[in-house]
Amino acid sequence: MRVTGGEYRGRLLQSPKDRTIRPTSDKVRQAIFNILNSRLDLEGAAILDAFCGTGALGIEALSRGALCCTFMDKNAGSLRLAQENFAALKIIAQHSFVLKDAAKPGPKPDKIAAANLVFLDPPYKQGLIAAALEGLSTGGWLAPAAYIFMESEKGLDFTALPDCDVLMTRDYGDTSVALAQRKG
Repeated sequence: MRVTGGEYRGRLLQSPKDRTIRPTSDKVRQAIFNILNSRLDLEGAAILDAFCGTGALGIEALSRGALCCTFMDKNAGSLRLAQENFAALKIIAQHSFVLKDAAKPGPKPDKIAAANLVFLDPPYKQGLIAAALEGLSTGGWLAPAAYIFMESEKGLDFTALPDCDVLMTRDYGDTSVALAQRKG
C-alpha cells in the first residue's frame, strides 16, 4: 500500500499481517480522492477516519492538505497500526488517535475539532454505517453539513441512511462507495 497523492505520494504504508483489517486498495483510494477533489477543497479540513484500520484514508487526506485528522478504531491493534503508519511518514499535522467504537463513541472531547469530512469504512455486512452516523452525530463528532464518504459491500442502499443527502455512488468490484452530506 502506498499514499496515492499529495505531499507523501508514493510513500509506503504498513499493511496488516493478517485478515483482521481490510484496507482500502490504492486504486479505490485514488478514486475516492478524485471524487472528493471534484466536490470539495481538502485544504484546512478537519477529518475523522472512523474504523481507521491502517489509517490510510486519514493519512491520504493529510497528505492532500487537510488541517487535522482524528483516527478512531475500537481495535487497539488497528489503532496501533495507524499510529505506526502516521509516525513512519513523520507527518506534522494536528492529530488524535481515539480508541472508541464509532457506533458508540460518546461525546466528542472539546480538544478535538468536529469533522467536516468523515470516512466510514467499517467491516462489511454488519450494518455499522447507520449506527456510526447516529453515534457520531449524537456525540457531536460531526460538523453541520459535514461530508461523509462511505465504503461498504456492494448493494448497500446508501439512500436509506438517516439525515444524509447522497451526492453520488460508485461500484468498484465488490465494493460500493458513496459521498453524502449531512443535512442541516
